Amino acid sequence: MKPDGVSAPDRPGPLLDKDPSRIADMFDAIAHRYDRLNHLLSLGLDRRWRRQAVDALDLPPASRVLDVCTGTADLAMTASRHRSRPHAVLGVDFAAEMLALGRGKLEAAGLRTVQLAQGDACRLPCPTASVDAVTVGFGIRNVADSAAASAEIFRVLKPGGRLAILEFGEPTLPLLRSLYLWYFRGVLPRMGRMLSKHTEAYAYLPASVSAFLTPEAFALLLRTTGFSEVTVDRLTFGVVYLYVGRKPTSSSDRVAGGALPAR
Repeated sequence: MKPDGVSAPDRPGPLLDKDPSRIADMFDAIAHRYDRLNHLLSLGLDRRWRRQAVDALDLPPASRVLDVCTGTADLAMTASRHRSRPHAVLGVDFAAEMLALGRGKLEAAGLRTVQLAQGDACRLPCPTASVDAVTVGFGIRNVADSAAASAEIFRVLKPGGRLAILEFGEPTLPLLRSLYLWYFRGVLPRMGRMLSKHTEAYAYLPASVSAFLTPEAFALLLRTTGFSEVTVDRLTFGVVYLYVGRKPTSSSDRVAGGALPAR
């Protein structure tokens, strides 16, 4: 059951069919252009957003990190080299071709501390309380059941472990919002089609962002899952949101009240 104020989108439609095999096939189809398109369409800001997410974890030396929905492993690689400290990272994704490209990048970079595995965010291949931190980069909205994925993340985190999730949003300032929606819903899918020749994937992207939970509702979902110290930060005027939370060390460690407002 979803908590009050947290409900699934009521506009699923054909583009928002989140069957895992369908989503995996869609991302596999654009895998070879995925990184270049990400950098181009975000004007290079995706690198900065990933660094901000890992910075928010405040990782101690030799941490064990799980990167859920790892894709081609960009966020996993960022976490593994945080502050020049070697961290052991496991990246999990259900798209085989994305993982294959990620492994190629790891080999080229000589990164031996990152391992990749095929798996589902709702059934993570990790023991309970086995990782120090979890990251998710632009993938939680693609999961069929974000509440189940949040519960799985909570399960595998050690008490005191931290979570950082990056996800696209929509700016709230009227003029900026209008410009953004024009670009995101009109220009971006057209550019994606020209560069990748895959119509469905770049129509799905803006549709999935619009249909995802609001920042307030997703923060509430995290708190209802059990996370404490939940914060929500607007990045780049709300184009992206960074959600951070911590698994309490005890039941008395949970903080009462709602999540901190978006900053």
